[in-house]
Amino acid sequence: MDRVRVLVDLMGADREPQVLAAGAFDAAQRHPDLLISLLTTPEFQNGLTPPDSVKDRIRWIAAEQTITMEDQPLIAIRRKPNATLVTGMRLLAAGEADAFVSAGNTGAAVAAATVYLGCLPPITRPALGIVLPRKAGQVLLLDVGANVDCKPEHFLQFAVMGSCYLRAVFGIPQPSVALLNIGEEAVKGSASAKEAYHLLQSAPIRFVGNIEGRDIFNGNVDVVVTDGFVGNIVLKSAEGVGFFLWQEIRKMFQSHLIGKVASLFLSPLFQKLSRRLDWREYGGAPLLGVRGLCIIAHGSSDSKAFSRAITAARQNVLRKTVPLVEESLRQISSFLTMKG
Repeated sequence: MDRVRVLVDLMGADREPQVLAAGAFDAAQRHPDLLISLLTTPEFQNGLTPPDSVKDRIRWIAAEQTITMEDQPLIAIRRKPNATLVTGMRLLAAGEADAFVSAGNTGAAVAAATVYLGCLPPITRPALGIVLPRKAGQVLLLDVGANVDCKPEHFLQFAVMGSCYLRAVFGIPQPSVALLNIGEEAVKGSASAKEAYHLLQSAPIRFVGNIEGRDIFNGNVDVVVTDGFVGNIVLKSAEGVGFFLWQEIRKMFQSHLIGKVASLFLSPLFQKLSRRLDWREYGGAPLLGVRGLCIIAHGSSDSKAFSRAITAARQNVLRKTVPLVEESLRQISSFLTMKG
């Protein structure tokens, strides 16, 4: 059996390393082909014991430093060269693993990936893309946190990468791509959004125009492009709304006897709905545009969410995401270079 080698950073997240380690052990139990290397500081390693069933597929890599959520990304990767996150990126760049997973400082992860892995030409800004549920199928939203400030050419790069990703990995021949805006008309939005609209019109992708926030989940667009500031707000707002609705539905059924009885019969449907609305089911976000597979998990990931993030890394390795996206980008590199 060919092993899928995944580096897992246990440090710098909102949860304790023990919680993330439990997620890593769960992923290893679910997928016998996983070989997981856990990056942690020495003081935490002693208290983390994997189950006997996966002990032979768990490795430990000690690092002396940790990058926290409060650290400034570029400063952190320079001043903390022996941090778990930086060590993981270096090992990935050296070919010591097939993928890297972290729930730590997103900005530092993006900076370290850019420095140690480098971008796929002609990309100059990598983007975090997350696959979310929509009314019919799924939608890829990017960027969701890698780039706060974007120029029009960066929106173009995100759109092309998103289109390449869905075509290569999910087999969608011509993914539809839309630009997130405050209105559908081309004249709406900021100056940057207007210019990006015209760039996307001339791109070798299936650009369908602007899309409003309400249509991300209710429409039929495959890729939605925005900057990391707006994208992150959209993502976390969707998480909050999903949790709120689920809690309200449960409260409504538990408040009356008829509801309690009905819930017994509807339980399988509720469980299905819960999984569809639960952000933890969707794992982490791949960092598209770098020479290596990096999955950035939610900073507040619990063991379930972190297990899914590692599973997402495994799936992307098996689907050969990076080489497929790289080949797709190579085919239209002249266009992107000209527009950049």
